[in-house]
Formats: sequence, C-alpha cells, structure tokens
Amino acid sequence: MSQRTIVITGASDGIGAAAARDLAAAGDRVVVVGRSPQKTRAVAEQIDAPFHLADFADLEQVQRLAEQLREAYPQIDVLVNNAGGIMGPRALTTDGHEKTLQVNHLAPFLLTHLLMDVLTTSSATVINTSSVAARLFGRIDVADLHNERGYSPNKAYGDGKLANILFTKELQRRHGAEGISTAAFHPGTVATNFAADSTSIMRWVYRTPLRHLVLTSPEAGADTLLWLARGAPGTDWVPGEYYEKRRPTRTNPQADDGALAAALWEESARLVGLTPQTSSG
Repeated sequence: MSQRTIVITGASDGIGAAAARDLAAAGDRVVVVGRSPQKTRAVAEQIDAPFHLADFADLEQVQRLAEQLREAYPQIDVLVNNAGGIMGPRALTTDGHEKTLQVNHLAPFLLTHLLMDVLTTSSATVINTSSVAARLFGRIDVADLHNERGYSPNKAYGDGKLANILFTKELQRRHGAEGISTAAFHPGTVATNFAADSTSIMRWVYRTPLRHLVLTSPEAGADTLLWLARGAPGTDWVPGEYYEKRRPTRTNPQADDGALAAALWEESARLVGLTPQTSSG
C-alpha cells in the first residue's frame, strides 16, 4: 500500500496524539494539527511529522489552516476532525458564536467544506470524534444552536457532539457518491486534559487522582479511530454510521432525523459564511 496522508486535528494531546504516533509508526504520513504551539510541535517532532497550528475558536484561523493544507497536501486520504472540548460559562467567540458549538462543530464543518475538492478527489475518509454525551445531554434546536436559553456546559457539549453525528450522516448523504466515506465514533471516557477549562462536574472526574482508575488511556481511546482510519469503508465498516468499540451503535434519537441533519447543515453553512452552492457541494 502506498503511503497515505492523514490529517488529524486536536493531535497535540490525548487520542489525537496517540493515533498520530500509531499511524506514523505504521508508515503513514501524518499531519499534526493543534492549538498549542509547544505541544503540537512536540508531538510532530516525536514522530517526524509536519504540523500546523489553529485555534478553532477563531474561524479565520480555520480558513488559514485550510489554505495551508490545500497547498501542502494535494491528496488527503483521511481527515480526522478530532479537536473539541467541553467549556465553562457561556461565552461567545470573536466570530459571535457560542464557543462550544464553534470549536466542536462549526470549525470542523467549515474545515471539511474548504477541503472538499481535495477530499473528493482523494476518495477520502472523514472521521469525526463524537461522544456518548450526544446521547446523555444533547438536544438540538436549530433555532437556538447557540443555547441562549438554558445553557449549561454539559448541554452545549452534548449538542456539539450530536451535531458531529448529524454532520457525519449528512456529509455521507450529500457527498458519498463523490467518493467521501464518513464515520463518527465515541472514544470512551479518556484520561486527558480535555475538561480542564470547564465548570462541568466532568472537570472533577478528569482532574481527580482516581481518574486513572475510572478513565481509559488515550491509546485505548484511539482504538476505534485507528480501526476506522485503517479499514476499508463499505467492507470493514459501514459509512455514515456512529461507532463505539468498533461497532455501529444507537445514540440520541435525533441522530436519525434526516430533516434535522439537513436543517443543521444549512444553518451551519449560513453561520460560517458558506454560499448555498458551496454548502450543498
């Protein structure tokens, strides 16, 4: 098999870094994307990989990242939209969007669209890191994506992770015939710094010394991601589905609402400034 190019966002820590190390060791060309210059550079140097920086709370940085990736990598075989996190009190980004929504959904939605011609030409796999939080906390109202009513860190995060699944399904529906294969997955409750900036009770779970007894390792959390990245869509796994522990899994009932997925797509495109032609493909 020829060397593949695999772009992983949120690869400076946690399951993103673990997956980057594993894939690079197997011979893939991994492109490390992260927010922290120091941590991102450290992971990239460890595996002798190129790296790019972007803070997903700033869509201008996402646009710049897309331009850099398009210029440097004319073929992208796998795009892993892994950057995300649970936040603290409700806050708006410089783009005017609720931060949890933007970092977890709008930014990867925009990045994927800006790379769409490269991805379709490459017959790429697009993997979106979701979470069981989609089922536990998610309840999407397209008219209130910014959670102006009844905000909580858990609700906003659950909505963002549910949006990842809806985006996965709608991306497959709209672009699967052009060669795109998509999947979303839950990595498990992984021992990382993921909730460090949150006021959610999840912050306590992630920071307690007992976390290593109740949480899984980043390497174990990356297992399904690696399985999807290495597998053949349509043979090893079914495109457009949500996976836990390498198996298609039921999640929030809203994930099966095709009309909601289409409405979320159109509203997301409007929020990030994509034209109707660009958003529909």
